[in-house]
Amino acid sequence: MENVQKYGLWAAKIIAGFAFVAAGLAKLAGAEMMNQTFDAVGFGHWFRYVTGIIEIGAGIALFVPGIQALGAALLSATMVGAIIAHFTVLGTETMFPAVVLLVLSLIVLGKHRDQLPVG
Repeated sequence: MENVQKYGLWAAKIIAGFAFVAAGLAKLAGAEMMNQTFDAVGFGHWFRYVTGIIEIGAGIALFVPGIQALGAALLSATMVGAIIAHFTVLGTETMFPAVVLLVLSLIVLGKHRDQLPVG
């Protein structure tokens, strides 16, 4: 059972890390789909850049000892924001990836919760 948890955590980190770094790079590169998404959300393209930087940095942090919880917390908050955007502006039919990435981020956060400051 211990091996299942260990490899399951690694799988969650790899899938989430790859997905977030790829999405962040697409945002920074100005991929048309990302431009359209952030146009629809209405915060401006500065927010696309900020989100891309957070996704890349936090996606990498999932693999850095001592800051995995921080990375997972940032990614979880980012996905909560994405889910809110889907409910309010973008439509729920394309929300599934955000929900999956939120769950993966929360799994990583839960496993590394000992890194969080207490109190």
